[in-house]
Amino acid sequence: MAAVNDGSDNQPAKHQEVGHKSLLQSDALYQYILETSVYPREPAPMKELREVTAKHPWNLMTTSADEGQFLNLLLKLINAKNTMEIGVYTGYSLLSTALALPDDGKILALDINRENYEIGLPIIEKAGVAHKIDFREGPALPVLDKMIEDEKFHGSFDFIFVDADKDNYLNYHKRLIDLVKIGGVIGYDNTLWNGSLVAPPDAPLRKYVRYYRDFVLELNKALAVDPRVEICQLPVGDGITLCRRVS
Repeated sequence: MAAVNDGSDNQPAKHQEVGHKSLLQSDALYQYILETSVYPREPAPMKELREVTAKHPWNLMTTSADEGQFLNLLLKLINAKNTMEIGVYTGYSLLSTALALPDDGKILALDINRENYEIGLPIIEKAGVAHKIDFREGPALPVLDKMIEDEKFHGSFDFIFVDADKDNYLNYHKRLIDLVKIGGVIGYDNTLWNGSLVAPPDAPLRKYVRYYRDFVLELNKALAVDPRVEICQLPVGDGITLCRRVS
């Protein structure tokens, strides 16, 4: 899940489609991308879920429409079949993945909040892809640790998308590197973190942005020198880093 403004910094959460999750300097340019390339191609169920999620008080946690489109195409390009998602929220990126997978594809979906997931579940069911999803409520680390103990899960995932608690990103990576196959991809979301990574130390940042910034910086440094992966950090949405396992 992406960042949440819980109101503790006296800045109310609000949804802004224009520039909402993009680091582009021009809102007009971002709107051009959405209206020209994204919205005309957005599947009807994803549009419906995006609009439903926009009404939720924590809507800033959702994956942006352009990133959803990117993930959908990426999964088709790598012929993904067995995937995992850590951090589901209402399921926009989950639905994007489910629509991209073949009919016998599978997604292990992990999130601490089933209530949010159930907001999107009727739309996912209507789209005919709910059978691909194995949703499990609760912290992800215990689930991953159990899988690590069982050799059959090692190298079994084609793609893993991580969009949950940023303070555990490195803990996730230590485990996921064994679960994704050689040639498989792990995607870490929010790795440019609201553009705060290059902000001066005294910059006025929202509390949640400042709190998680150091964890994101730590992850980025670790991925940059990890010889087990090839990486590409993209300014899509709030930044996504793709890690292709090579050893």
